[in-house]
Amino acid sequence: MDREQFLRIQSRRKFFRECAGGIGTVALAQLLAGEGRAADTGEQNPLAPRKPHFAPKAKNIIFMFMEGGPSQIDLFDPKPELRKWHGKPLPAEMTKDLRLAFTKPNAAVLASPRTFQPYGQSGIEFSDYIPHIGSCADDLCLVRSMFTDAFNHHPGQLLLFGGSIQVGRPTMGAWVLYGLGSESQNLPGFVVLSSGVGTSGGSSNWSSGFLPSTYQGVVLRSAGDPVLYLSNPAGITREMQRAGLDTLKDLNEEHYAQTGDMEIAARISSYELAFRMQMAGPELLDFSKESPETLAMYGVNEDPTRQFATNCLLARRMVERGVRFVMLNHASWDDHTDLNRKLKKNCDIADKPTAALIKDLKQRGMLKDTLVVWAGEFGRTPMVEIRNPRDADNGGRDHHPLAYSLFLAGGGIKGGTVVGKTDELCMNVTEDKVHVHDLQATILHCLGLEHTRLTFHHMGRDFRLTDVAGSVVNKMLA
Repeated sequence: MDREQFLRIQSRRKFFRECAGGIGTVALAQLLAGEGRAADTGEQNPLAPRKPHFAPKAKNIIFMFMEGGPSQIDLFDPKPELRKWHGKPLPAEMTKDLRLAFTKPNAAVLASPRTFQPYGQSGIEFSDYIPHIGSCADDLCLVRSMFTDAFNHHPGQLLLFGGSIQVGRPTMGAWVLYGLGSESQNLPGFVVLSSGVGTSGGSSNWSSGFLPSTYQGVVLRSAGDPVLYLSNPAGITREMQRAGLDTLKDLNEEHYAQTGDMEIAARISSYELAFRMQMAGPELLDFSKESPETLAMYGVNEDPTRQFATNCLLARRMVERGVRFVMLNHASWDDHTDLNRKLKKNCDIADKPTAALIKDLKQRGMLKDTLVVWAGEFGRTPMVEIRNPRDADNGGRDHHPLAYSLFLAGGGIKGGTVVGKTDELCMNVTEDKVHVHDLQATILHCLGLEHTRLTFHHMGRDFRLTDVAGSVVNKMLA
């Protein structure tokens, strides 16, 4: 078939586009609007900034995910009553509703050896393992009444970030990027930084699910090229690369005009972003203009804080440059054995850099616009877990979804506040229960997004981060 024969073949789509006054374009726009994609996603840059539903208190979010479930009993929620039960099993009526991953309900109680003290004018109590975080007490909202529906790691992480224990849902960062776009032109709008041994959920924690792939998290490295293969191979100049991208862009734009496929727009956007990142990436990782005092405050040049501290400093530099959502993963806090040693190890890594990030944001006037969240997927039991009888003196704690703690700071959050209470043994929440969906609704509220309106039409129905539940927790708000 020669060119003239090809041009004589007219598809129905081409007929409507060229012969019917753009009916096809109008129809496509209506379909996109019906799927919750609105006119602004029809543009070539799916990451263009969008207006929130109402005036936000925060413009960016740094989610510090402590994978594995930090022990709230040993860090955030002192329970001296446990000492009365130490070494003894709890009555059956107190444990009958427990869902446990590994231990039995009749396991002996493990009282915490940690000491707690009040910090700041608010007098919030924190463990001796996290004195630096404690020094930020007046800027923190400590939630002691969290609960979740999942008692194993991957389901718990899926629920925390995707609103459902089903794989394949868009995650929190993707939803935020879909709703607000990004103010950064040279860096991804949703960035993932990791330290430690890696999360159970892996990439499902930053997936875009059924949203266009441009909204998924981009994993950056803290040394070398931020993204593998970002640098050009030998012999390829920037001018040669630009020429190739322009040709590819023309072809993709023609295909996009014919199909309206949002993945093509996402592909165009990702290619262009990668090109711009080649210039922005090295500058992002260059700490030479940071003061020695700042580097020392974070612990960038010392062990054991070096890697996590670098990621925390990168997070601050990213939100300075307009990145909408930064996810910091540190793993793992899953201390089934040898609790005291392992917990101290992770606290020694995370305590100082966490506090430095909050203080650095505050002194730069950025904390009021940046929401910081520090959380795991669930908590730990008040009962001991002993996996080997020979390690009876080095027990740990099992997964506990019914009552755990996390904290928030920054944009829209009321500092110096404790929300919720648990019973004297930290078995159950007794006041102001906060479900994971409530946390998600509150986070979106701080960003100016009404969680019931942030939807995407897929497979015949509207989906949202909070599934079909969730309420904003007003006690957490400034």
